Amino acid sequence: MDEVKEPAPVLTSNLQQPSDPLAQPFHPEELSTARAQSLGYPTEESYLEESGASVSSYEDLEKGIAPVLVQQQLGAKYVEESDIPPMKRRPGHNSSTSYDSAYKITAPPPNIPPLPVKRERRIFRRLRYTVLAVYQRLFTIAFAANIVGLIIVLVNARNNHPSGPPISTFATATAVNVTIAIAMRQEYVVNALYDICCLAPHSWPLRIRRLIAKLYEYGGVHSGCAISAVAWFILFTAFVTRNYVIDTFDSLAVIIITYVLLFLFLAICLFAIPSFRFKSHNLFEAVHRFAGWLAVALFWVDILLVLNSQSHLPGSESLGTLVIKAPAFWFLLIVTFLIVLPWIRLRKVDAFPEKLSNHAVRLHFKYTKMTSPVLGIRITHNPLKEWHSFATIPSNDGSFSMIVSDAGDWTKKQVMEPANKYWIRGIPVAGMLRMSSVFKRLVVVTTGSGIGPVLSMLHSVTSPCRILWSTPNPQQTYGERIIQQVVSADPEAMIINTRASGRPDMVALTYHLFLESKAEAVFVISNPSLTRKVVYGMESRGIPAYGPIWDS
Repeated sequence: MDEVKEPAPVLTSNLQQPSDPLAQPFHPEELSTARAQSLGYPTEESYLEESGASVSSYEDLEKGIAPVLVQQQLGAKYVEESDIPPMKRRPGHNSSTSYDSAYKITAPPPNIPPLPVKRERRIFRRLRYTVLAVYQRLFTIAFAANIVGLIIVLVNARNNHPSGPPISTFATATAVNVTIAIAMRQEYVVNALYDICCLAPHSWPLRIRRLIAKLYEYGGVHSGCAISAVAWFILFTAFVTRNYVIDTFDSLAVIIITYVLLFLFLAICLFAIPSFRFKSHNLFEAVHRFAGWLAVALFWVDILLVLNSQSHLPGSESLGTLVIKAPAFWFLLIVTFLIVLPWIRLRKVDAFPEKLSNHAVRLHFKYTKMTSPVLGIRITHNPLKEWHSFATIPSNDGSFSMIVSDAGDWTKKQVMEPANKYWIRGIPVAGMLRMSSVFKRLVVVTTGSGIGPVLSMLHSVTSPCRILWSTPNPQQTYGERIIQQVVSADPEAMIINTRASGRPDMVALTYHLFLESKAEAVFVISNPSLTRKVVYGMESRGIPAYGPIWDS
């Protein structure tokens, strides 16, 4: 193989500048491919194919040339060195085969079938797939069930309690809803739900399986019960206040604690509003955690004080008897157990970082065996501050890894300065892609580091699967090994380098793969905007599609 010869430097301190404008000095970042060729510098393609040189960082490759070599020739005083090892050529790779095609990197197909017209009228589509999506339907069902419960309580009170329902009824209703809301976020409960739903056989009708696969939107039950709990507690506060005013209840401590509790409940709901949660997620986490813990503690105190006041009424039973008979006591006991359980398993574990590039790092863990697919864990450096969830990629030896990409301040720090130890708590929890097992054939669409959860699914998926992965410079960013894992699962995987071909029409490509593979469903792992776009683009055309909903 001929060596690429470097032209003479353009800039020297003792060299007079030529009159040719193409040879005038300029900054490297202003260098275009055409101008580089006119100066005799190699392009990215010729540099990689005709020489055995290593590639430079993915930021530099965005310029479309071999920038380290060019900057050296232009007399740059500082040249960024690559942190990526040289890519070894696969057997059979020759100069007539492009670098990308050797690793299954492709451009979008030139002739893509046109998208069919969306079903139903626009207003009905919006109602069905956005306003009344499964999450919202579950929320509505949970809230409606509580309205029915309130009607039953009021009717019963009208017949048996002329002065109004007992305040213990409102306390019990609040405790029941808090218990269900917290249970829907508990790892053991979530994993059990996934285990049950994944038992659905492929012989079941597709309409049933596509509905079961929406399990991951169970957060609607969490939100519906949480809002209902607040509504019940507002009624509890109102009746306690009324009884205090009319002198049938004289505990000032109960009044104070009740209003503090109401403030905490309202704060938790306010900070959980999606628009606020996305903008200030760390603050949302802090309020949800610490205000939630304080609320449960005060709820204990409030219930015990109320029961203590009742025990002093003429003809009332003892405090101990009232506590044992109070349903709210037992529900609060369950709530406390569900909250404490994950923190019992709080521990610091060793991590073995593998830096893939300046954009991504792969963290390997060996503290436990990871045998199930599509499980996620939360890691942090400060257990009381913030937690970050990542999908685990099982290995054949039982260990596992996760891919962390530069998506914010915290993740950027992990990429540039990966740690050797992380805090974890609880157990690995199942994710949306776990439901892919209920379909016979599927298409998986992902962008960037979304390939991490996909690799977790591919570790044990048995159904035929087509993969569409769109990302900037996949080789330089994620490395050959990850690409090989993708190709081994789908030899015809459509891996698109967006730096070379631009951002493709993901909806059209997804529909193309869906038709080509005769799949039953589409799963999307991407950023919120693109995920919603692709999922809506498929569902509005009658294709089962699933994607994260970012409800926590």
